Amino acid sequence: MALQAYREKRDFSGTPEPYGAVAPSEGSRFVVQKHAARRLHYDLRLEMDGALKSWAVTRGPSLAPGEKRLAVHVEDHPLEYGDFEGVIPKGEYGAGKVIVWDRGRWSPIGNARKGYEKGHLDFELFGEKLKGRWHLVRMRKNVRDKHENWLLIKGEDEFAQARAAPDILEERPESVKSGRPIAQIDDKPIVEPAKPAKYKGAKKSLLPAFVEPMLASLTETAPSGGRWFHEIKFDGYRIQARIEAGRVRLLTRRGLDWSARFGKRIVDALGALELRSALIDGEIVVENAAGASDFSALQTDLSEGRGDRFRFYAFDLLYLDGFDLRSCALKHRRELLRKIVPEGAGALGFSAHFDEDGPLVLRHCCRLGLEGIISKLADAPYRSGRAKSWLKAKCLLRQEFVIGGFAPATASRNAVGSLALGVFEKAGLRHVGRVGTGFSAAVAERLFAKLNAMPATSSPFCKRLGAAEARGLRFVRPELVAEVEFRGWTHDGHLRHASFCGLREDKPAREVVLETPDQPHRPEPERSAVKMTHLDRLYWPESGVTKQGLADYYAEVWLYMRPFVIGRPLALLRCPDGTQGQCFFQKHGWRGINPKVALVKDPGAPGEPALISIDDFDGLMGLVQGAALEIHAWGAGVADWERPDMITIDLDPGEGVGWADIVEAAQETRERLAQAGLAAFVKTSGGKGLHVVSPLLRKVGWSEAKSFTKGLAEAMKADSPARYVSTITKARRKDRIFVDYLRNQRGATAVAAYSTRARPGAAVSMPLDWAELGDAVGPAYFTVDNAPTRLSSLNLDPWKDFFMAAAPLELKKGKRRKAA
Repeated sequence: MALQAYREKRDFSGTPEPYGAVAPSEGSRFVVQKHAARRLHYDLRLEMDGALKSWAVTRGPSLAPGEKRLAVHVEDHPLEYGDFEGVIPKGEYGAGKVIVWDRGRWSPIGNARKGYEKGHLDFELFGEKLKGRWHLVRMRKNVRDKHENWLLIKGEDEFAQARAAPDILEERPESVKSGRPIAQIDDKPIVEPAKPAKYKGAKKSLLPAFVEPMLASLTETAPSGGRWFHEIKFDGYRIQARIEAGRVRLLTRRGLDWSARFGKRIVDALGALELRSALIDGEIVVENAAGASDFSALQTDLSEGRGDRFRFYAFDLLYLDGFDLRSCALKHRRELLRKIVPEGAGALGFSAHFDEDGPLVLRHCCRLGLEGIISKLADAPYRSGRAKSWLKAKCLLRQEFVIGGFAPATASRNAVGSLALGVFEKAGLRHVGRVGTGFSAAVAERLFAKLNAMPATSSPFCKRLGAAEARGLRFVRPELVAEVEFRGWTHDGHLRHASFCGLREDKPAREVVLETPDQPHRPEPERSAVKMTHLDRLYWPESGVTKQGLADYYAEVWLYMRPFVIGRPLALLRCPDGTQGQCFFQKHGWRGINPKVALVKDPGAPGEPALISIDDFDGLMGLVQGAALEIHAWGAGVADWERPDMITIDLDPGEGVGWADIVEAAQETRERLAQAGLAAFVKTSGGKGLHVVSPLLRKVGWSEAKSFTKGLAEAMKADSPARYVSTITKARRKDRIFVDYLRNQRGATAVAAYSTRARPGAAVSMPLDWAELGDAVGPAYFTVDNAPTRLSSLNLDPWKDFFMAAAPLELKKGKRRKAA
């Protein structure tokens, strides 16, 4: 998981360090922080993959070329950490004083990712103190090493100095941020006082009671050019924080006071800023395990009265200490805002922006399955209402709809099964279809109670519904607004594959109109003739994913998934009552199995019952109807049972293994396969680790495939016994990665690409490009919810040429080929 190791080591209620998030775009920032912890050292941090790759340089950098300084590779830090300066309290991880000793930008010499993976990174620094060419070289890891040791070495250039020259660490001990040496740092944040009067457009004024918020206009593509800032689009409630004489109020976009609803945590944090008066525009969110804002989680916390996860992200400053700032340029308003919002975690955060090209930022967001970005003109004033100087570009289709009716659930009592939705037009409320997934059990029951209490005597829709549209519906007064994510529109104007996100209590129903611009034509997903029952049955109750949601997911990914499941023997994990009920593995057919599921006889086991297989999309829908929440496939097809066409190495981490270690293991596995003449593809497991998969020409049998993969696993273990094990015994796997080769024998299976996993969160096994492998994506990052967004944003399927890359597993001199 992105930044998992960093966050696990810190208690953000006790340290002022920033909680941070992985950035979706590429930058070139570097920082060196002087850190007086238990031992004085200097932390070198280079921006890569949306975070700061970090090394603790024990004696600090030397300008003498060739002089080697030990650099201990530590956990990645968020980009926000590059501005951190202050005191980490006693008792907290890394307790001590920190200053920003140097900062600037860095430029790799060659391919940065390849250099980092291979352990030899050449680069140039353009800092205030450090300049020129440098090298980071990874040392061979010993059994006793707890950390990965590198060497930081200055290169020969005009910025190098003789060893006898004055030491830059002694010559320039001060912070480049505050100008103070580390001894003068205290517990108070080092921030330049905010002085609004100096900015053009600031006007002396009384604090307004409320300012109608500025809204973004929807656009298909993000704007380009240096005039724009780009921020990640939050998935929460737009809130205006009003501070006056110590009193804090949290106002919705309609001006309603919701201070009590969000509890004391945010109010107290804003009050602690010690501002005389301010009006701060932002959004309150709840973040999921991956660090992304999650509207469903926010709704759940509000409903349950839980207030410990709310976080207010500030992105604009409208008024400060007697000055109205709305006529100031956005870049100046944000400059002031950055000075008053603390850089720590907790209840407050500053919404970082990215200066890179808008389409690039949007593309990275979409590949991560995020909602989209907001682009803002850096020189624009703040103007209430919808404007063209704020633009929102979305990775997925999402907007508010009015609820005009509901159908009760068929699989549970007093719960909603689906909602009938509409948008207002001149003629009235136009029906746009239903949403039947996205409700957790608790949400479905709360919606039922709320909607059942507001019946309508007739249909609220302006046109008569057809028989199928009206089936099972109870009409309600069109007063509630639902936020809904969907994948497109059908030819008859209905939502396609819609998922409920939550109620929007901050927007009146009459304001809900269709806001989605014309979308580029996309092919309709596969349709199935399989009759599905109990589509509202909750398969992942905590995530609100129903049978309908699972069917919709597979319809979206089918074109990508089919080469890896069609015509293969399959093993299923079936959970008829969802993930919270009893689950069991099944490889043979069962009574009542859908007729679209193929049954195949194993020629190697003539007396055994038939195995499960599928030939088309209808077969997959038959598995969904049969509650198959995981699909595991053989490495061979039924056309040639005895010769595999792929091998899988499952990198399964033991307790104490970090994500960076798993990524490095995958890269090493890739290199070893390449040395054997095989292409390597990588995917998340949807569980804890990674799968490295190689396509094979069907020339050898199962014994050769198993022997080869066993040899590879044992070679990795022999070369790095402190990192790897090749035996399944769990007692030996603590702090090590199990290189599981046992998927490569006759009858064994591995979870198929794009298959869901029967675990909380509804994660899927997602194929990746090797360049995507980093801190931004963890093993269970992609889910039923965000995977289709990722796939729709890809210019190229990373596994498109999987079988075209097949190579033979050759034998030499009558012996099985061994892994390098």
